[in-house]
Amino acid sequence: MLIVTGATGHLGRGIVRHLSTRVPTARICGSIRDPGNAADLTDLGVQVRHGDFAEPESLVKAFSGAEQVLIVSADKLGEEARTLHRAAIAAARKAGARRILYTSHMGAREDSPFAPAAQHWHTEQDLDTCSVPFTALRHGFYAESCLQIVGDQLKTGELRVPQDGPVSWTARADLAEADAAILASEGEWDGITPPLTATEAVTMADIAAMASDVLGREVRHTIVPDEDWVTVTTEAGVPAIYAKMLLGVFRAARQGDFAATDPALRELLGRDPKSMRDVVASCV
Repeated sequence: MLIVTGATGHLGRGIVRHLSTRVPTARICGSIRDPGNAADLTDLGVQVRHGDFAEPESLVKAFSGAEQVLIVSADKLGEEARTLHRAAIAAARKAGARRILYTSHMGAREDSPFAPAAQHWHTEQDLDTCSVPFTALRHGFYAESCLQIVGDQLKTGELRVPQDGPVSWTARADLAEADAAILASEGEWDGITPPLTATEAVTMADIAAMASDVLGREVRHTIVPDEDWVTVTTEAGVPAIYAKMLLGVFRAARQGDFAATDPALRELLGRDPKSMRDVVASCV
């Protein structure tokens, strides 16, 4: 069985759907917290099992018969995230999986200003010492995350953000398709992958220019001090812990952590990945 955790999430569901075009659906299993939300997957012929990272005993059952387990990273911060990932790794090992795959992140490093990147680095270390072959899928930064960070500013005419650096924003749907391709080709990708990214890294100033071109009117790019941005973001309703985490995106980008591009994603897809301009055009 090829097990995909979080199979009803945005990424996990896409992985399962693309995987179903590459291998018999009888070999695919989605591990999710609430199997009742997976009617579309069962209609595909995919097996669905209850599996919750916070309930390790449920994961052992969900991973039964696993050939490979793809762990979609938990949407948590800090030690909580690492603990949940460790539980999934331990369950995959106990289930006898021949390989563990994990959705990591480009720029993953221990001292990253972007907290999730540090979390991913720690989980990669846990994988490296778990005695099971692994593949860490170093995803490019989700283009959808960029849209969430800037909100409606591209439409209102002024993009007010902290100083940044180039980021190779990458469409989540492209990454889901690539993850499925890697999962279906066992052993061809071992260890940490190259950055799975779009073909171009762009700055916030570039994004404002793209929006200006698409809209036919100017979208200004204004740099604001870090703490002012955190204040405005929290006043808009974002919890302070998340506002500070998002500030880490800009701080890490200034250091070039997300500037890399690589042909690996294009080669996996057999076509050009979606560009950030395409993403901007679809949202403004």
